[in-house]
Amino acid sequence: MIVLCLISVLLLTFYMREGDGGLVHSLRSAAMTITSPVRELGSIAASPFNALGNAASNASASSETLEELREENKRLTAQVAELTEAQHTAERLEELNNLQTEYKLVSTPARVIGSAGNAWSSSVIIDKGSKDGFEVGMPVCNSGGVIGQIVEVSATTSTVRLITDEQSSVSAMVQISRAQGMLAGQADGTLRLQYVVADSEVEVDDIIVTSGLGGVFPKGLPLGTVSSVDRSANDVYYTIVVRPFSLAENNEEVLVITSIDDSQVANDEDVASANKNPQGTSAADAKSSSDDDSDSVDDGSNG
Repeated sequence: MIVLCLISVLLLTFYMREGDGGLVHSLRSAAMTITSPVRELGSIAASPFNALGNAASNASASSETLEELREENKRLTAQVAELTEAQHTAERLEELNNLQTEYKLVSTPARVIGSAGNAWSSSVIIDKGSKDGFEVGMPVCNSGGVIGQIVEVSATTSTVRLITDEQSSVSAMVQISRAQGMLAGQADGTLRLQYVVADSEVEVDDIIVTSGLGGVFPKGLPLGTVSSVDRSANDVYYTIVVRPFSLAENNEEVLVITSIDDSQVANDEDVASANKNPQGTSAADAKSSSDDDSDSVDDGSNG
């Protein structure tokens, strides 16, 4: 052993003192060249064992560390969901604010907190009532336009009958031609624009808005679009199906219109237009004569 150590010291001394072309350097280079294939084979053979060693090391990570990672993942996922929900809420409130500003509405925001509908009616409940100044008959909108009208009020909640309810009707008109009619809910949940005389101009995709007749709904608020227009031979009125812009079931925030001014109701020209039909009566009168038993909250809308 001592002899081998002395030989190693002598070789190291010669290696350090001689130049790159010395004998010891040459021997070392030759040895490296000869053993290189053997070392490569050894590295390849050892690779699977190194991989198994790494896997074993990972598998031996403490359960506490893994649990911390799981909890962090849950926290980040919940945070993302919370931020996404906040963004959607902000967008809906911005749309409501835009509607309020565009139509100069005196209104109070509220939230839809449940459904009060059944097989015979379609209505929702909002989270404000008489304590907030709400009264029966007040119109209710979402960001797309009119969705209904308050029909019942308690101190802290109100029931809103949707325009698709078969007991609901709103004085309405075709936005472009100003043809007057009555938008009524149907038993199947659709909307019909009734009492529009057959010589009026009405086309598919025309926008239907509130007419302001009756002084309850502000004039010009969006209601829906025409999805079909039909007229049978000798019919006095069109059969017009309207697709609502939006429904309260799909929204969480609404605006309750608490008052309107004279500029937001029908003018004399609108009233005169509504009175033009073959019977010489208004659309509202035509509805009254065809449905004497209907109960109305106002002149232009059934509550």
